[in-house]
Amino acid sequence: MSVVGIDLGFQSCYVAVARAGGIETIANEYSDRCTPACISFGPKNRSIGAAAKSQVISNAKNTVQGFKRFHGRAFSDPFVEAEKSNLAYDIVQLPTGLTGIKVKYMEEERNFTTEQVTAMLLSKLKETAESVLKKPVVDCVVSVPCFYTDAERRSVMDATQIAGLNCLRLMNETTAGVKQHPEGDNVEMLRWHKVALAYGIYKQDLPALEEKPRNVVFVDMGHSSYQVSVCAFNRGKLKVLAIAFDTTLGGRKFDEVLVNHFCEEFGKKYKLDIKSKIRALLRLSQECEKLKKLMSANASDLPLSIECFMNDVDVSGTMNRGKFLEMCDDLLARVEPPLRSVLEQAKLKKEDIYAVEIVGGATRIPAVKEKISKFFGKELSTTLNADEAVTRGCALQCAILSPAFKVREFSITDVVPYPISLRWNSPAEEGSSDCEVFTKNHAAPFSKVLTFYRKEPFTLEAYYSSPQDLPYPDPAIAQFLVQKVTPQSDGSSSKVKVKVRVNVHGIFSVSSASLVEVLKFEENEEPMETDQNAKEEEKMQVDQEEPHAEEQQQHTPAENKAESEEMETSQAGSKDKKMDQPPQAKKAKVKTSTVDLPIENQLLWQIDREMLNLYIENEGKMIMQDKLEKERNDAKNAVEEYVYEMRDKLSGEYEKFVSEADRNSFTLKLEDTENWLYEDGEDQPKQVYVDKLAELKNLGHPIKMRFQESEERPKLFEELGKQIQQYMKVISSFKNKEDQYDHLDAADMMKVEKSTNEAMEWMNNKLNLQNKQSLTVDPVVKAREIEAKTKELMSVFKGSWPFRHAFLHLPKMSKGTQEIGCLWHSLNVASWTGPLTLAGRACVQCHY
Repeated sequence: MSVVGIDLGFQSCYVAVARAGGIETIANEYSDRCTPACISFGPKNRSIGAAAKSQVISNAKNTVQGFKRFHGRAFSDPFVEAEKSNLAYDIVQLPTGLTGIKVKYMEEERNFTTEQVTAMLLSKLKETAESVLKKPVVDCVVSVPCFYTDAERRSVMDATQIAGLNCLRLMNETTAGVKQHPEGDNVEMLRWHKVALAYGIYKQDLPALEEKPRNVVFVDMGHSSYQVSVCAFNRGKLKVLAIAFDTTLGGRKFDEVLVNHFCEEFGKKYKLDIKSKIRALLRLSQECEKLKKLMSANASDLPLSIECFMNDVDVSGTMNRGKFLEMCDDLLARVEPPLRSVLEQAKLKKEDIYAVEIVGGATRIPAVKEKISKFFGKELSTTLNADEAVTRGCALQCAILSPAFKVREFSITDVVPYPISLRWNSPAEEGSSDCEVFTKNHAAPFSKVLTFYRKEPFTLEAYYSSPQDLPYPDPAIAQFLVQKVTPQSDGSSSKVKVKVRVNVHGIFSVSSASLVEVLKFEENEEPMETDQNAKEEEKMQVDQEEPHAEEQQQHTPAENKAESEEMETSQAGSKDKKMDQPPQAKKAKVKTSTVDLPIENQLLWQIDREMLNLYIENEGKMIMQDKLEKERNDAKNAVEEYVYEMRDKLSGEYEKFVSEADRNSFTLKLEDTENWLYEDGEDQPKQVYVDKLAELKNLGHPIKMRFQESEERPKLFEELGKQIQQYMKVISSFKNKEDQYDHLDAADMMKVEKSTNEAMEWMNNKLNLQNKQSLTVDPVVKAREIEAKTKELMSVFKGSWPFRHAFLHLPKMSKGTQEIGCLWHSLNVASWTGPLTLAGRACVQCHY
């Protein structure tokens, strides 16, 4: 089973695989390691990747790209409303309230969820990996932007399930770059070091654990977003200190500047309303993206020309880097704030930064690099592959998580992008209370144990406590109903332990809840196993699943003890609490036991299991339909290829092997088939094409066979002739009573002579007949018959042991080793070893 890393980009995707020799980025069927994040829907099938990209203009309404932005977003989201006008395809509101994508597929209108569309892309990437690896692919690590919220992350996780993948981890893009060791790909897995996730997995010069860490900033500006992280490295340890981002600043914003400029220029110059025609706008967008890339490498004036652009009008214009940068002043001004923010969050100065690593396609823009370099006052590191760094990091993380690979141990701590709070009803205060359980940049994955006092089931509402920082307006995460809570036997509130966590995917959850039953004993009574039960409770409060146990804690906000239905205080707070307790007549010892409580999750925009299974089933059906359509197209293409091949060869190398009448008849048949392919045969079932090809081959096969026979026949006759000459030479030497053949039996020699003469007569007869035969009819003798005659002749000699040695042609029997000819391997030279006696020789091939 192979493990792969997937960079699920806004514009393009990459797949990398961990192998024994290192990490390899996989190429698709077009020998390109980049697969466009594009899906085109047609009347018979879907096209995904490069095939879909070619239909962006011709099938604009049904070709979907840039759908990554709609994960976990409601249709009413202002961001979705703003994006709607820039889309060539239609988006709709689904019954769940989420954003759906409307296309025409299989001749009918279909609404797909964002998860389904992403799953289609993931299925294609999975197929690409499996075709190269020749193995099934299930386990994977998928990259997501560091600013993704719970809803967006769960949406991507659902998409991986629909695609039949087991996502071991969702990894933040700024945590997933990989730098390659200079020795190249053919190095051990341990020779790789990972940027932002395992930057130091290979580096041997990192500070020791007890020393001051090395701080490295990672800047990732892709097609649609801008992300920055600062990480602290020690030997064998990485900790992400802080992250900052601009969710809308990316390469496409720079493209839009050019598009708007040329829309205005062409509107004035050619009187064209470009934005009213989506196809014209798409063509202009493609050309502007190319122009932007050219300007990154060239500062001179560059032309932009499009023929038959709109209303049969050819358009042209020019642009240079200086003018472009002036137009992008407001975008470039947005580069520094995240850089400043990440340092402020991490409480670091510019002097504390050891290096700045950049990835992402938009970091190739010279002005962007200059802004970053100027801010930090140091040269940028561009040793990373700007496009493939993320997917290679994902592949290495997948290898770390997989038991199939042994990778150097490396401790990894990521961060929570937004502060997370819990809200609950507080009967004592006759209202609601809340508490921030995870601050911004809190370590992740991480678990905390909260303690509540309750007499009945209660609900915890999780939400982001700084909605102004979110990429969309709804701060809600989920609601968690803790069920089957009952009061103590004396009617007092029960103690409920609730574990909350942010897991390896960056997703928040209430992972467990338990009811702590307390049994009180008088001071003179000795409850059994009290200490052990205390240990049991302590274990329950520590998350055993997380790697950083030393960082975990029991978190219980301070509340008043009198309000028994509030959260219990922690540590120092508990001392104050004891002071408020009423005096007791006798000290009591306690014995506790725990009972697990069920939790009902009500997640924001969650796909239920039944619907998820339906999506999985539908994806399987669509994959099968794509496969059947591919086979149908392959069968059609096979007919077309045969028509072109035979038509060329009938007037070429096959010309001498077909009569004039047959050639005219066959040529007419080929022309009729070609016309049929582009008319009635344009859309036929696979079997129709298979039958049509078989019909053509029935006519073309005899011609092809005659040609092949004429090519093979002379060589085989020549080989048979040489064989006969060799045997006749030995027979002549025997009849002349030469010394080296005096041991042979006369009867065996007569048998050999008879077979040789018969073979000679057969060959001469067939040659004479074939020479008289026209090339336009089937040959008198076929290649397989000549091969059979040669084998028959050789079998006569192989049947006689003494006669075989007559062909050694040794001048004299003596001891030693030498190279001699073995007739039994078509007169090739073979090694013979051992004493040069008749019975002691052996061919290393035939052992005679």
